[in-house]
Amino acid sequence: MHFSSSSILSARRARPLFLATLASLAAFGIPLRAGAQDVIDARAAAEIHKRYLNDLDTLHTKIMALANAIPEDKYGWRPAAGVRSIAEALMHIASEWYFFTPQSVAMGPPADFGSPRETLPRLEKITAKAEVIDQLDRSWAHCQQQLKAADPSKLTGVYKPWNTTFAEAAFVMAGDLHEHLGQMIAYARSVGVKPPWSK
Repeated sequence: MHFSSSSILSARRARPLFLATLASLAAFGIPLRAGAQDVIDARAAAEIHKRYLNDLDTLHTKIMALANAIPEDKYGWRPAAGVRSIAEALMHIASEWYFFTPQSVAMGPPADFGSPRETLPRLEKITAKAEVIDQLDRSWAHCQQQLKAADPSKLTGVYKPWNTTFAEAAFVMAGDLHEHLGQMIAYARSVGVKPPWSK
């Protein structure tokens, strides 16, 4: 995942959805302050933060269920040449939990993460199931710690590093991870693995 001005612009084009979400917060008595930068009240930021964490926790649970359910001999499967394998797709998710998801709340990667240009591609070269799951566990632990440590009261306007609002950052990041969850569901079913939560 690479966040560019185009990905943020896509989020801004979805502004009606953001506004509907913010309006729902207002309906619960959480005040919002409309402005040129969609500045929100600290209580609204706290509510978005809570819902964002809950959504990411659900995503994490399902992604890990799939990672554990898929047999190791299928980790090298890919739907076509040039497309990420199961292991590569899972490690791409791990890289997002290490790097991009913390950025969505103005936090950062682990201190020893190194250069993203070098570390992110290197992570996707990990293919053994035990190592992949270990990296997913490590990256999620870091991501969760960073998300919980973020102060919503400081996310009420436009902030770095994406120079966007919290609503936009949360929608972009959660949307990307939902896309990867859908990818992993399709991959799992393609190798004969039913998602563990399916009836």
